[in-house]
Amino acid sequence: MNLLPVAEALNRLLSRAKPIAASETLPLAEAEGRVLAVDLTACLTQPPFNASAMDGYALRREDAPEPGAELKVIGTSSAGHGFEGSVSQGEAVRIFTGAPVPPGADSVLLQEDAEKIEGGIRTNFPVRQGQHVRPRGQDFAEGEAVLSAGTVLDFSRLTVAAGMNRPNVEVVRRPLIAILATGDELLPPGSTPGPSQIIASNTFGIAALARKAGADVLDLGIVPDDKAKITAAIDTARDAKVDVIVTLGGASVGDHDLVQATLIEAGMQLDFWRIAMRPGKPLMVGSFGGTHVLGLPGNPVSSLVCSLLFLEPLIRRLASLPPVQREATVEAAVTLRANDHRQDYIRAKLSKSAGHWLAEPFGKQDSSMMKVFAAADCLVIRPPHAPELPAGTPCPVMLLRPDLLA
Repeated sequence: MNLLPVAEALNRLLSRAKPIAASETLPLAEAEGRVLAVDLTACLTQPPFNASAMDGYALRREDAPEPGAELKVIGTSSAGHGFEGSVSQGEAVRIFTGAPVPPGADSVLLQEDAEKIEGGIRTNFPVRQGQHVRPRGQDFAEGEAVLSAGTVLDFSRLTVAAGMNRPNVEVVRRPLIAILATGDELLPPGSTPGPSQIIASNTFGIAALARKAGADVLDLGIVPDDKAKITAAIDTARDAKVDVIVTLGGASVGDHDLVQATLIEAGMQLDFWRIAMRPGKPLMVGSFGGTHVLGLPGNPVSSLVCSLLFLEPLIRRLASLPPVQREATVEAAVTLRANDHRQDYIRAKLSKSAGHWLAEPFGKQDSSMMKVFAAADCLVIRPPHAPELPAGTPCPVMLLRPDLLA
């Protein structure tokens, strides 16, 4: 079987991914990062009254067109305690920021532009019509659709939603991702491995990446290389109506690689497997109807690289979230050798010199070496059949932390 190019594999995966239509209602305090399922309309008008933008004196502009006007102060309007009367000719009301401008007044004179005199004030500055007054409805009006469906609720949008008097919001349901680790050799962290056993680590990184991408996670645990037990775990995921089943290990076709065959026997439609990439060649993609299946390699680095390339974009598409911008161009810190037919993702450190970002690959790139991946800042991307790249030449990278170059 020919190896599938990375870009073609991703396009095939995402072309079948339809954004989740189901929604749920959440309290505003729990909605950060979620996507609005419907337009959000205001339940009130903001501001609900003509409000003062400054501390000063509410007055009629026609009473103080020029400096030197003398006005009688008849009361006070403060936030939460508006003046209950109205302003007539020759009168003013002491007013504070956010307080209602009383009827009759149309402008606010700054407190520093007024001189106190017995019983009132003398203006020391000309007054413009409507100055320092926030008109009723200046921000939004009751019934106005302020936020559109598809909007991601961040700190600024949560603020306006609260100001619209919306205690709850209807948001798109998060994708549910089931993660299944397989292998007789695997034990959970905290165990004492036997001579032929290792600690299972992939689940934790994949789950963290999935949650960060916008998904909820169902951990199916570790299942031995046993078709019946793998089938039972798959049935659990399907009964839970998960959106994606992620398997870790066993997706190839060796004597002990049972996952692909078991999935197919359970009804999975295999779309493709074996990608022209390093690490991560044995990636598998299929589906049970509307449930996506992503079979990741067992080696930790391979599974993490494949998750960045395929699982994260899939989750973001299902969740109606924009893609994470990880692509960047930096300079090669050392000469990079010519590449073969597989697209390489090389773990590297970033540094800055003379205003330029440089990527320097680690000397060891074995796909089982978690420590090197944890220390890396980026993956240098070497396309298939790329010629030797001299040091100092621009090269594409995938940032492991998207804001690293900000």
